[in-house]
Amino acid sequence: MLRQHVLLAIAFGMAFAFGGASIVQKTDAEPLRGVRAFGALGDGVSDDTQLIQKAIDSATGSVFFPAGTYRITKSLVVNLDKVGPLALSSDGTATLKMSGAGPCLIFKGTHGGTALPTTVRAEVWARERMPMISGLDIAGDHPEADGILAVGTLMLTIHRVGIRNCRNGVHLKERNRNITISDCHVYSNSGIGIYYDHVNLHQSNIVGCHISYCAGGGIVCRGGEVRNIQIGTCDIEGNMGKDQNSTANILIDCEGGSTAEVAITGCTIQHSNTKGSANIRILGAGQGIRNGSSGNWGHVTIQGNVLSDVEDNVHLRHCRGVVMTGNTFWMGYKNNLVAESCSHLVVGSNLMERNPAYDYGTSKDTLNSVIFSKCKDCTISSLHLQGVVGKDAGILLDSCEGINLTGCSVLDCSPVGILLRGTTKTQVSGCLVRSSAAHVMDRRDSIISIADDGSNQIAGNLTEVMPVIRRKMD
Repeated sequence: MLRQHVLLAIAFGMAFAFGGASIVQKTDAEPLRGVRAFGALGDGVSDDTQLIQKAIDSATGSVFFPAGTYRITKSLVVNLDKVGPLALSSDGTATLKMSGAGPCLIFKGTHGGTALPTTVRAEVWARERMPMISGLDIAGDHPEADGILAVGTLMLTIHRVGIRNCRNGVHLKERNRNITISDCHVYSNSGIGIYYDHVNLHQSNIVGCHISYCAGGGIVCRGGEVRNIQIGTCDIEGNMGKDQNSTANILIDCEGGSTAEVAITGCTIQHSNTKGSANIRILGAGQGIRNGSSGNWGHVTIQGNVLSDVEDNVHLRHCRGVVMTGNTFWMGYKNNLVAESCSHLVVGSNLMERNPAYDYGTSKDTLNSVIFSKCKDCTISSLHLQGVVGKDAGILLDSCEGINLTGCSVLDCSPVGILLRGTTKTQVSGCLVRSSAAHVMDRRDSIISIADDGSNQIAGNLTEVMPVIRRKMD
């Protein structure tokens, strides 16, 4: 037995001496995949651009960044057709410092098909599928530095990446398919956090990310043809520049294109109260990409989110087909919800109240109202609304048609709980409208219908102080 131990010890020692042991081979092989093997210093001062680009172009399949700060002065281009399947990775200890204008990283593919497997060319499956960036920190060191640009990619995966002090964080252009962005921190950028820029993109998931303090918006989609966006379990906040109008934490603007089939679920979306700010803003008027016809876009689900602390928590304009349920709203400085020229909206059991545990308490600066203007064929049910003071009403239906408002609790609103103004063919039933809080200026907890043409049905509601008031059209 002793002889066996001696022989093993000698063999182990010889393996170290001649580099034959597997543990030595693994340790020696690791740098061959890394940027240090190509001469990159990672000292934060030297220009490592050409050396890192050489590592990418070497087509090794995996490029690893050991701990350090790698300064680059122009974009690193991942030409997938040339380099083949590629992963850029670190363990969270490496920073790419972008000291030039433009994207830090450009992922460039040639995929021109759809998400259907039969439309993917064999060479795309072989060389371009699922490029990945993981575990890297990207820091802008130039006013026009961007984070990541993707064009023509298939299954791009961005995982555990930080992007800060850039202009745009993740920029999606032209055409891409099947993108996943997960567990990322897109933070403190001067432009847009994640930007769908007139892109043709179906199937994209944004999951578990922290997207905050990007002055041009958090997640912004403009134009293009976009389908199947999943935004889930993210913290999205403070993505508004000072005094910038029409900004939003999540903005979908269909002008010149179309966006549909969107799910926004399980997120906290909040801050900041600047002019024109909104947590979710969807502008649905767009065009059919295939036939060029104009129309209102939607097929959107907004569910299980916490929304607060902006002018309009949710702003919908020219939308068709939006479901909003199970959300918690508070501190809407203008409105909790404003819907303009929309149809087929379903607003379900959402909570919109004033919690005295928050320091804004009964402040008249946070108005929290619900407004439907020029909307048609919508359902509002089981909504719990409390403490709207200083607006026309807690719930205002202005120049609407075909609204079914039922089973809502409208509490402590002044001067009136529910107001129908110039609204026709509408039913209000089974609602509790009550005022009791000390901050209410005028306890007129009533339902009022102005310019009533007789087509409205208002019945089965409970009001404590004043009855339903109807004023016919002149």
